[in-house]
Amino acid sequence: MKNLMIKVAVDGTVEGAHMNLCLYEPSRELMLRERPLVLVLPGGGYRYTSEREADSIANQFLSLGYNTAILYYSVAPAVYPTALRELAFSVKFLKDHAEEFFIDPDRIILCGFSAGAHLAASFGTGYYRPEVTEYFKVKENDLKPAGMILAYPVITSGEFAHRDSFNALLEDKKDDKELLSYVSVENRVSEKTVPSFVWHTFEDGSVPLENSLLLVNALRKAGVPFEYHVFPTGGHGLSLATPATFSQSGKEFDASAAQWIELCKTWLLKTFGLMNNEK
Repeated sequence: MKNLMIKVAVDGTVEGAHMNLCLYEPSRELMLRERPLVLVLPGGGYRYTSEREADSIANQFLSLGYNTAILYYSVAPAVYPTALRELAFSVKFLKDHAEEFFIDPDRIILCGFSAGAHLAASFGTGYYRPEVTEYFKVKENDLKPAGMILAYPVITSGEFAHRDSFNALLEDKKDDKELLSYVSVENRVSEKTVPSFVWHTFEDGSVPLENSLLLVNALRKAGVPFEYHVFPTGGHGLSLATPATFSQSGKEFDASAAQWIELCKTWLLKTFGLMNNEK
């Protein structure tokens, strides 16, 4: 394995923002060289990036044979579109160095949790928008990810919003109705949006289930493939929903919701494969 830390730097980046890479190296014994990569985006309401939604998640995808990366993006006082551009910077870095790091540049999948899922979904629906393409001087599809995994996602700035996430993301512009509508992901979905795996819990009291319902309804209308799971129990921020990702409160356990990671692995292999000829 090769482990690297890459600093990210765009306008507005807060000190400490970086990407950690964990990469398979080629072996004389293995046929597999180029591997897909899952880029993990922890949650934290755009105020911090959760350790519980970082290494433990990346390790699950490593066990599948995928390369992994974790982006510790800028949070408050950074405001939109800083984190979005940091994600674009990271995807560009991975694509630019794909041959060197034995990454398949056409199979980079985003995996976000809560506010990190809002960031992932904002990019999965907006990789071609001017705040990305003009800033990095790239063509519309140059930074397109292959897909996205969204766990209990912050999606809407409307009636069912996790208001604190949008307050942190927009700060002084948090009451700007036009900007709020623009960063509300259900309004950004189009036929250009990438395939998605989405999961949520019915009992989520922080980011209501309606967030993911609004998203998958928009995906359906746009004809974008998705897999969607709603688990009947469990609160917000479950991560793996196993003891491996308990917080000090020890409340983040739900045997039903813990199925999500195996369902997700099946979706990944079915949708993107592992070897190039499986795509």
